[in-house]
Amino acid sequence: MKINFKPLENHDIPVLLGLIQEFYQIDGSILFNAVVVRYALTQLLNDESMGQVWLIQHQSQAIGYVVLTLGYSLEYGGRDAFIDELYIQNNYQAQGIGKQTIEFLEEVCIALNIQALHLEVERENTSAQGFYRRVGFEDHNRYLMTKLLHKRSE
Repeated sequence: MKINFKPLENHDIPVLLGLIQEFYQIDGSILFNAVVVRYALTQLLNDESMGQVWLIQHQSQAIGYVVLTLGYSLEYGGRDAFIDELYIQNNYQAQGIGKQTIEFLEEVCIALNIQALHLEVERENTSAQGFYRRVGFEDHNRYLMTKLLHKRSE
């Protein structure tokens, strides 16, 4: 299936918010707060050193999105990146779009001299784990642990 990756622009935010809300509802573990998400997206759009967002499109219609955030790691020898969110609508899954998206992100990362690309996946989501292993991601037998430093306004 032919897709393209459209860099997010301010006028795309309402479409993206709809996709994010879909994703969070399906995931079930993330509370969708449009105010918080819009604020975070605006910060990301205003500072490319933090990362980038793309709409995944088929025939000019948004069918998903991907968020890449940037960091730095001594362990990996320099810049690293994190696939913060990757969502493809259900009726477009299992058609090679996920693989195309990972390949696109790898090209972006290589162009940005990024040494390592990370992601997280729910432990129960064995289907996604299998996909990510097939496209080259490895489990490092570490737990991603998180401490929230600021309480989100609900």
